[in-house]
Amino acid sequence: MLKPYLYHNLTEAGCDEAGRGCLAGPVVAAAVILPKNFRHNILNDSKKLTARQRFILRDEITEKAVAWNVAFISNEEIDQINILRASIKAMHSALDGLPKKPQFLLIDGNRFFPYGNIKHKTIIKGDGLYFSIAAASVLAKTFRDDYMDKIHSEFPVYGWNKNKGYATSFHRAAIVKYGITPYHRKSFTLTDTQMSIDF
Repeated sequence: MLKPYLYHNLTEAGCDEAGRGCLAGPVVAAAVILPKNFRHNILNDSKKLTARQRFILRDEITEKAVAWNVAFISNEEIDQINILRASIKAMHSALDGLPKKPQFLLIDGNRFFPYGNIKHKTIIKGDGLYFSIAAASVLAKTFRDDYMDKIHSEFPVYGWNKNKGYATSFHRAAIVKYGITPYHRKSFTLTDTQMSIDF
């Protein structure tokens, strides 16, 4: 079972993002404040859960959380400011929209820009360690998946309903055959096996 908090006496928000490595679509971040007594036997890093589990958990998280919010940064803005800055900006935007302000931030990963005067801790693979970060990972992933399913209907040949914009061989082959869409990230190398990202 994951840890319920780092500091018992502080209101903590967990933050995570989804879609950082995708070739198309937005990067999406979530911020979640859970009750200190929140426990769950299934909640974990969203990548370790099935799609069905994630969507069931999303309903539980949004119902039981003290506060939560999700923010999107478009592929156009990713191209303008780079994916690292876009991911962190999405987290900041998610925090901006919380109806209750946290006193401390638990951030998945190893990079973050200070958010106002609120202290934070970056935690590599934090979504597999703390409930609040895992909850944020589930919200970011499911809201992004919903968005990719929606735009799949506009451009079905890329298989976004299945690959969600990630760099699968099917997706890359479709880019080679059909070209790019307004949703593709032009700052990424879209048809090679490696992505070109300027951090």
